[in-house]
Amino acid sequence: MIFYILIAVFVLGYLAIALEHKIKIDKAATALVTGTVCWAIFVLGYDIVPDHLVEAFDTFKHHDHSGLLSVFYEHRLLHHMQEISSILFFLLGAMTIVELVDAHEGFRVITDRIKTTNKVKLMWIICILTFFFSAALDNLTTSIVMISLLRKLIDDKETRWFFAGMVVVAANAGGAWSPIGDVTTTMLWIGGQLTTPTIVVNLILPSMVAVLVPLLIITFRLKGNVSRPNVSISDGGEATTTFERNFIFAAGVLGLLFVPVFKTVTHLPPFMGMMMSLGIMWIITEVLHRSKNHEEKSNLSVISVLRKIDSASVLFFLGILLAVAALQEAGHLILTADFLRTQLNDIYLINIAIGFLSAIVDNVPLVAASMGMYDIQPDNVTDAWDIAFKQDGKFWQFLAYCAGTGGSALIIGSAAGVAVMGLEKMDFVWYLKKISLLAIAGYLAGAGVYVLMFA
Repeated sequence: MIFYILIAVFVLGYLAIALEHKIKIDKAATALVTGTVCWAIFVLGYDIVPDHLVEAFDTFKHHDHSGLLSVFYEHRLLHHMQEISSILFFLLGAMTIVELVDAHEGFRVITDRIKTTNKVKLMWIICILTFFFSAALDNLTTSIVMISLLRKLIDDKETRWFFAGMVVVAANAGGAWSPIGDVTTTMLWIGGQLTTPTIVVNLILPSMVAVLVPLLIITFRLKGNVSRPNVSISDGGEATTTFERNFIFAAGVLGLLFVPVFKTVTHLPPFMGMMMSLGIMWIITEVLHRSKNHEEKSNLSVISVLRKIDSASVLFFLGILLAVAALQEAGHLILTADFLRTQLNDIYLINIAIGFLSAIVDNVPLVAASMGMYDIQPDNVTDAWDIAFKQDGKFWQFLAYCAGTGGSALIIGSAAGVAVMGLEKMDFVWYLKKISLLAIAGYLAGAGVYVLMFA
């Protein structure tokens, strides 16, 4: 009974988020209630340890002699909070760096070079930039950067939403073919399922198709030009020189690029590299503006920028991740993965289904469940099914593509989508009507390309 109540609460919370503009309740509030209630139901309702947690509970009892189930569940929550807080600190750091560059008018380095106002040409430019930025940075950071750029290029809200929706599609596709571009690809890379050459060489074409198909469809639908915001230097723009703008832009981009390098070298979580980059940016701006009076530099400091950060987006992210973690602990996601294996029994169909599921729940626990269910097979296996599960096998490759790009089907199906939804106050239903079919068309087309390449 509790099993189904937990699903019902999640679905109701999901619907409330989707209907935010209809019910007039901010999605951050709904997400927080959903996440905390799901955990309360799990803790109070499961008086017997779920099967998939028995081993973890036995290990816990060995270290904690109280052996209390409630203490174990608290331990599991704190375990998830390690990952969730890492994502939130990463998001907070990235948003702060982007806002700091924006406060210095640093994005003029790019926006001043984009002269076209033609919607089709601008869409291609934005999506191509997003696709390759996402591979070099990651899809979450890239989405935050591109939303800041779009605000400088497009005045009309609905037009900007349309571009922002395509940024989500392009960012997720760009992240899928890079070991540092999407958290699920990174998981498979760190776990040893995939190696860098395989990820890049075998997934770049399907990922590119996942963007090109929606772009080609849009090319025949978009008409006219965009209207740019009124050019007015604000938020400290008059207090910055061309050198300062360019320097802060370069420092910000290098700081963001430093994050995956720091992670690769130290093996510390990405948020540590982001915090280090933020700290360096903080010192740079303090030194750069130390000779200015308080009024001139007040809008250019990190302290000022932190006040502009959309904390509601961070809390929305917290609520969503808590809710999904509760489903994971209760075993819903593992049962789903097991159901896919037994019912579909085809590596391509399983992964396509996982891609669509990742649009509903977070792709990270889905990939984690798949990694836990399927072992990496040795090189000497001969069975056709087992061969797909060798290191760099087709199952792992296709899983990286599907989990990375499938989440674009819904706005809350990926970290990039959640960030864009929060930053732009985008309506769930609007995205569903305007972007979802385009994203699905690209996702299936890219999947088809992969199958043709390797099946």
